Formats: sequence, structure tokens, C-alpha cells
Amino acid sequence: MADNGEPVLRLTGVNKSFGPVHVLHDVDFTAYRGEVMALVGDNGAGKSTLIKSIAGIHPIDSGRIEFEGRPVQINGPRDAAALGIEVVYQDLALADNLDIVQNMFLGRERRRGMVLDEDSMEEAARETLSRLSVRTVKSVRQQVASLSGGQRQTVAIAKAALWESKVVILDEPTAALGVAQTRQVLDLVRRLADTGHAVVLISHNMNDVFEVADRITALYLGRVAAEVKRADVTHAQVVELITAGRSGDLGLHPTTAAENV
Repeated sequence: MADNGEPVLRLTGVNKSFGPVHVLHDVDFTAYRGEVMALVGDNGAGKSTLIKSIAGIHPIDSGRIEFEGRPVQINGPRDAAALGIEVVYQDLALADNLDIVQNMFLGRERRRGMVLDEDSMEEAARETLSRLSVRTVKSVRQQVASLSGGQRQTVAIAKAALWESKVVILDEPTAALGVAQTRQVLDLVRRLADTGHAVVLISHNMNDVFEVADRITALYLGRVAAEVKRADVTHAQVVELITAGRSGDLGLHPTTAAENV
């Protein structure tokens, strides 16, 4: 299902500073329909700032953002959502006291006149979970408080896929999950791409990255060290790109890498 033509999302020469601190330096980044792009980097590399810039939380200072081939401005989360960009953050932003349907439509409830259209929302929730082949949830009317960590992550991802989203960004989706739950979430990440979404996966876990990613972008102290196809690199090379900005002939110019240390 991968689309190797025009990227859904393209960032070119993006810069972002907070006061005197230059966090993102001329960052180029792309996401393609039907692919998982892993975004990797050490703490402080700029991953969160880049994602929040795409999501409209931290509008960029300079550079260019294109969505489906046309230049756009993302000045806030509503702009990102209107384009079809959904972000699943580590805290998931789920309400324990509500059921799965209520969580998936939280803040975007469907109405029939003056009352909530519960039947329509329940049907849409079921259809989304079915389309993503989610079988770990017994009932869409389960309270989120009763769900396991893996099931919660599944609901958060399905919620992002519900809104005709085109780009889904997942921030450390397997953090703090056991082996079986990690397996379920990684399968879901892959299915998300296979159903036509452009998926951006932020992860520190190289095993997860190499299992589901099609391409990898490595950030090093606010700069893109390299964008590579997963099949073209080894675990060790990616770790070197993360920790030193360079691996052999791959990555930042030695002078640039040294300047950032």
C-alpha cells in the first residue's frame, strides 16, 4: 500500500528556537501514505519539538510545510486536525470514567437534534476497530478504566484513525508495555499504514523500529543526521547516527557533527 510518489507531509528547512536555544536546525522530513516513518534520536535531539511543530503546538519559525503537495501554515492544533494530522501522545489523553465509544468521540460528539447520536457513534467505533482488525477489545462499551495498557493504546490509535486522518503520529506507543501487548500494538501500527495512513513512529526501541518501519529519520541535536530505508542500515548504524550524528560515510559532515557536541 506504500505510495512512493508525492509525500503526504513534507517539511523543508524547518527551524525552531525557544529564546536563545536553537532546537531545530534546517530540518527536512517526509511522510508517505502506506509507510511507517520512524523518528529516532536521543533525549534532547528535537523529536518532541518536531512533532509538536507538525501538530501546531509549536508553530515553526522558518521553513516550509507542504501537505499533499501544497504549502500550508499550521498555527495551531485545529489547523493540523483540519488537514488530517492526528497525534497519539504518550499520556494517551483518555478518560478512565468513559467507555471506548465516548473516548473515541470525546469533544467531537455526533448529535441528532439536541441529543447525542449514540447509535451512529457506536457503529463508527465498531467499524474503525474492525477495519484495523482489533480483536483484543470485547465491547466498545467497556470503560477505559478496565482496559490493559495495550488495549488503551489500541483505543488511542483507533481514535486517531477514526477522523479520516491521513497522517498519524505515535509517540512511544510501546513504552511500558509487556511483550504480548507490544506485539499487539506493533501489529496495529503496521495495519494503520496498510490501510493507507502515513504513520510517524517515535521510538527509542530499535527492535520495534526495525520490525515495523519502512524508513528511518535520525535526529542528532536538532539536525537530521540521515533519512534512510530500514533495509539499508543495521541496528548499530542507527545507534551511531543517534549518538554521534554519523556512522561511517552516513550522516552529518564530521565538522557539523563536531560543532553540535
